[in-house]
Amino acid sequence: MKDLIDINHLPKHIAVIMDGNGRWAKKQGAKRIFGHRNAVEAVRQTTETCAELGIKHLTLYAFSTENWNRPKLEVRGLMELLVSTIKKETSTLTKNNVRLTSIGDTSALPKNCQQELKESMELTKNNDGLNLILALSYSGRWEILKAVKDLLKDVKNDTIGFEDVNYDLFSDYLCTKNIPDPELLIRTSGEMRISNFLLWQIAYTELYITDILWPDFRKEHLYEAIVAYQKRERRFGKVIEKEI
Repeated sequence: MKDLIDINHLPKHIAVIMDGNGRWAKKQGAKRIFGHRNAVEAVRQTTETCAELGIKHLTLYAFSTENWNRPKLEVRGLMELLVSTIKKETSTLTKNNVRLTSIGDTSALPKNCQQELKESMELTKNNDGLNLILALSYSGRWEILKAVKDLLKDVKNDTIGFEDVNYDLFSDYLCTKNIPDPELLIRTSGEMRISNFLLWQIAYTELYITDILWPDFRKEHLYEAIVAYQKRERRFGKVIEKEI
């Protein structure tokens, strides 16, 4: 499948809703955290493959604001897994010239998570290959509401004028400032919903839904998604006339 990819027509930014860990664990007769642990390999292969192909940005929906409502034991397990994974993978990120960044309300994370994340981002900040963006304690509605509040504050303080507000200016108040909108959004597990992810940014993003559960997602599945993306005609609301 890799040989079908046009390297001159790669998406600059791929976003992934990593879904299906709980169902994967249930199939194994195990607890949900078992699925989360076994999803680390999918993250590793997806990140390394994007870096190898030359993708510029990869955003992984790692933990939503709604996920805080899950059972406390599962949330604690997820936070512990996040800390241990970041510790283990930082050297690999550097080896692959990957820069780690994050979006979301990371101040809500446990202190040890915040510290590990901060240290890894500092250690990888000079890498100029793939930008790996972890969406942590993130949701699209939270992001948009925060942007509106920050923008209104600047209008009130006369930092900007009301007449200056437009799409580009508003985008500068989002977590993804200076990051291009995703051209491709992949969702695993077959669910047909956005789940409050990058609501502003995916206005014209191509969606790719696969029935593969996230712990089973491998580089071949990523290749398939990219090939499917490259076969599509992106119109951005326009009608493209073809010669007869």
